[in-house]
Amino acid sequence: MTPYKHTQIGYLTLIVTLVVLVLFAWAYITARAEPPSVDSGTNLLVTATMALVLFILASFVTLTASIDEKYLKIKFGYGIFKKKFPLNEIVSATSVKNHWYYGWGIRLCLWPKMWIYNVSGFDAVEIILKNGRVYRIGTDDSNELETAIKRIINF
Repeated sequence: MTPYKHTQIGYLTLIVTLVVLVLFAWAYITARAEPPSVDSGTNLLVTATMALVLFILASFVTLTASIDEKYLKIKFGYGIFKKKFPLNEIVSATSVKNHWYYGWGIRLCLWPKMWIYNVSGFDAVEIILKNGRVYRIGTDDSNELETAIKRIINF
């Protein structure tokens, strides 16, 4: 069995993250440059909040889908948000197009009921598990991911 691994880069999310980084850096440098007074300078809470916002934004810049012997795994960025699906639980895999209003990131769509994981674009692979749950995994390589899943579940 040939394992599958593909990483999609969300360029818009990357640009937004970099713009926010520049904005936060400018605000931090401006705050440090003020003349000393009671209300001037940097604030630990504000600095920590800016770091947390950047950390969360950076975690959604890429989405990696991989298949090994037992699992289909997806991982956002450096792995703080991840999910794995047992291959023996997957009933079907189909390439689909998401609507623009489904958005990006991790989403629960209530109608039709499904979880969506994506970072960019509208192409995805919809998998249905034995328990009836539906998931859509966004990728710019949907045909290859669909083929890799079908090759394993039909084996």
